[in-house]
Amino acid sequence: MTSVSVRSDELARALPGRSQRAGAAKTSPVRDLLALTERPEVISFAGGLPAPELFDLDGIRSSYDEVLRTRSVLQYSTSEGNRALREEVARRYSADGLPTSAADLIITTGSQQGLGLLATCLLDPGDTILVEEPCYLAALQTFALAGARVIGVPYAGEELDLEALERLAAEHAPKFFYTVPTFQNPTGRSHGVDARARIAASARRHGFRIIEDEPYRQLRYSGEPLPSLASFAPEHVLSLGSFSKVIAPGLRIGWIRTTKDLHPTVLIAKQAADLHTSTIDQAAAAHYLLSGRGEPALEVIRRAYGERRDAMLAALPAAMPSGTTWNSPDGGMFVWVRLPEGRNAAAALPDALARDVAFVPGAPFFAGPADERTLRLSFTTYEPDTIRTGLSRLGAAWGGAG
Repeated sequence: MTSVSVRSDELARALPGRSQRAGAAKTSPVRDLLALTERPEVISFAGGLPAPELFDLDGIRSSYDEVLRTRSVLQYSTSEGNRALREEVARRYSADGLPTSAADLIITTGSQQGLGLLATCLLDPGDTILVEEPCYLAALQTFALAGARVIGVPYAGEELDLEALERLAAEHAPKFFYTVPTFQNPTGRSHGVDARARIAASARRHGFRIIEDEPYRQLRYSGEPLPSLASFAPEHVLSLGSFSKVIAPGLRIGWIRTTKDLHPTVLIAKQAADLHTSTIDQAAAAHYLLSGRGEPALEVIRRAYGERRDAMLAALPAAMPSGTTWNSPDGGMFVWVRLPEGRNAAAALPDALARDVAFVPGAPFFAGPADERTLRLSFTTYEPDTIRTGLSRLGAAWGGAG
C-alpha cells in the first residue's frame, strides 16, 4: 500500500473555515474563571453555583433506586418528555395562577437547551431581537450562534426602561424580547406587576414574542410572588423553567412551556437535537417531586440562601470603595455592583485573584456598549462566615485597581 503524506499547512488550506455565526459567539468569562478558581483556597463569587451541601442527596438517591426497579427507564422515550414529570410541572404552573396542561410542555436537557431550541425555531440569520441590557451571558452566546442581531433594552436605575422597549420595538420589529423577569442573571432585578403588564402590552401592540426565562423563580427570600408574563399575553409568551437551581444542576432537567402554534415546531427541533432528554433522569426527577421531599428540601435551600444574601449585603459597605452602589434582590443568586467613577471592574480582577477571591466583571453581559464599572457577585455557594472572609479579601484588592 502506498502512503501519501500531506503537509499540515496544505491540509489546513484545504479545509473550510468555521461558520460566521460560530465566530461571532464569545467565550464565557464565567466558565473561564472556573478554571482559575479551582484552588480550594479561592473564594469565588464568580459562578452562579448552587451550594452542593444543600443537595438532598439521600432523597435523590432514593428516587433513582426506585425508578431503576423498572427497566423501561433505561429505554428510549418520547421527545415530549416523561408524562408524570410534565403533569407535575403543569400542576405547579396552574397552582401559581397560570393554567397549564402537560401537553403545553416539552422537557429539555436543562433550560439552556430550551433556549437553543427556541432560537432554532424562531430565528433566521440577520433577524433582530431585543434583550435586557445587561443580559444573561449564555443567552447572548445562543443568539450569536443563531446569527441574530441583538439590541439591548437599557435599565433606568433598577427598572427596565419601558419607553425604550416601546421605541426599539417600533423601530426594529424584533422577533422576540428575551427576559429573565424574576431575580435576573446577572443583576438580581425583577420586573414588577405593572412592568410585566406593559411588556406584554408592547408585545401585543408590535407583534413580537416574549421568551420568559425563569430558573430562579422559586428562590424567593422576601417580597411577594409575581405573576408570569404569560398570564398577561398567553399567546405571545414562551416560558423556560429548570430544576437546576432547586434540585441539582447535574440532573439537567428543564422545560419549555410552549404556545400552541409553536409546539409542533419546537418538538421537531427537540427530536433533531437529541431525540429526548435522559429517560432515567426525568423519571427520577418526577419520582422525587411526587415523593413529597422536594418542598421541604427547597425550604432548607431558601433559608440558607436568604441568610447568605443578608450576609453579603451586610458586608458590602466595608468591602467596597466609597461611592459604590449595589442592589438588594428579593431572591435569586446575585447582587449587581457598580463601582464609583474612574474604576474598572475587569482591571481589579487580577488583584482580587492574587488575594484568592474572584468575581465576574459586568462588561461581558452587555450586548452593546458595556458599563465597565459593574460586576456580579454570587452569594449562594458559601456560608456567611466564608462570604465575610471573601469580601474582606475583595476589599483589600481595590487599593491597586484603576
